[in-house]
Amino acid sequence: MIECMVVGAGGFIGAVCRYLIGLIPLKEGCVFPIKTFIINIVGSFIIGIIATLAIKSNSLNPRVILFLKVGICGGFTTFSSFALETGDLMKNGNTVIALLYAILSMVVGVAAVFAGQEIIR
Repeated sequence: MIECMVVGAGGFIGAVCRYLIGLIPLKEGCVFPIKTFIINIVGSFIIGIIATLAIKSNSLNPRVILFLKVGICGGFTTFSSFALETGDLMKNGNTVIALLYAILSMVVGVAAVFAGQEIIR
């Protein structure tokens, strides 16, 4: 049960951070969903760091790892927003931007995980 509370506390922090970033005003007319893209890339980078630290250091408490990976990173990043925004772009006739967003999100997201891991190694 304590693990659920740990994940919930981390999820609260991650979700609130995501919400606050969503409030940052952007230039009107920007079709590319830059805020969700940045959130997901930053989250990917951070989870890469956390995962590598967890492997390298046996002294880290498993609940701290759970709090950071599943809680904060899970609450911060958002596949559902990514999927909705990609679908909306396609419905609105912005297919090229939708494809660019999807491909960049996957490629840069995975690269960010590797970058986070390499920084710790």
